[in-house]
Amino acid sequence: MALELRHLRYLLAVAEHGSFTRAAEDLRVSQPTLSQQIRQLERTVGAQLLDRTGRSVRLTDAGETYASHARRALRDLAAAQRAVQDVRDLTHGHLRLAVTPTFTAYLVGPLVAGLHSRHPGITLDVREMTQDRIETSLLADDIDLGIAFAGAHLPGVTAATLFTETLSLVTAAGRPEDGPPGPLSIRELAERQLALLSEDFATRGHIDAHFAAHRVRPRITVEANSVQALVEIVRRTAIATVLPDAITHDHPHLVPVPLDPALPARTVTLLRRGSGYQSAAARAFTQLAHDLVRERGYTDARP
Repeated sequence: MALELRHLRYLLAVAEHGSFTRAAEDLRVSQPTLSQQIRQLERTVGAQLLDRTGRSVRLTDAGETYASHARRALRDLAAAQRAVQDVRDLTHGHLRLAVTPTFTAYLVGPLVAGLHSRHPGITLDVREMTQDRIETSLLADDIDLGIAFAGAHLPGVTAATLFTETLSLVTAAGRPEDGPPGPLSIRELAERQLALLSEDFATRGHIDAHFAAHRVRPRITVEANSVQALVEIVRRTAIATVLPDAITHDHPHLVPVPLDPALPARTVTLLRRGSGYQSAAARAFTQLAHDLVRERGYTDARP
C-alpha cells in the first residue's frame, strides 16, 4: 500500500480523540473506513500503532514514536505549502497573529491599520489567548507570530524585544476631585475605589504582586474580564483602574496617573517559532511593529 497523507491524519485524529467513533465524526468518514485505513497503515509500517484493548484507544510505544514524526511531517508540509504560496512582493499573503488580552486594547488596532495601509493584499487572522497557549501554538505551527511578555519561553520559541510597557493608575479626564495627575503614592492608591481585570489575566497578577510587595490591600469595587469594560467603567464613574498607560493614547477621556513607587515595567516581545519558516508577510509585520513602536513613542527596549 502506498502511504498517503490521510493515513497520518487519521492516526493522529484517533490518538487525539481516544476513540474511532469520535475521530470518524471529526474526519467525516465512516468508522469502518477509518478502522480499515489505520490497519492498512499498521501493515505498511509493520507495527501495531494503536492499543484497542482498553476503554479508550491509545497509541502504543511504536505509535507514539510514529505519531511524533507524523506531526512533524504534516507541520513541515504545511509550511512548505505556505512557502510556495508566499508572494515576495507582498501583493498577497496571510498572517496568523496571537496576542495576550491587554494588547487588543491599544496595540492590535494600530498594527492592523498599519499593515492594511502598507500591504492591503495581506489577510490577517488575529487571536487572543494566554501566553502559554501562544507558545504552544507557535510550536504546533498553528500561528506565525505572537505578542506577549519577556520571560522564560518554551524551547524552540524565539523572542524579539519590542518595547517596555508601563502601567499606571488610569482615571477619567477632567474630574476636579482628582487634582493634578500624580504621582500618587501606593498608600493613597489603596484608598481609591478600583476596577481591575479578573485574576485570570497576567496583568492582574502583576498588579497584585506589586500591592503584596508593599503590604497594601486595594479597594476593588469591580472586577472584569474585559479591558474595554474597564475603560467604559472608568470613563463614566469616579472609579479608577490600573492598566498600561499606552491605552490612554487613543482615549482622550482617560488620563494616566503615575504611581510612587511605580509598578515594575514589563518587556513586550514578538514571539515566533525559531526553526519555522518565516513568510514575507511575517517579516513585513515584524518591521511594521518596530516602526509603530517608534512612531507612537513607546519606549523601544531593543539594544
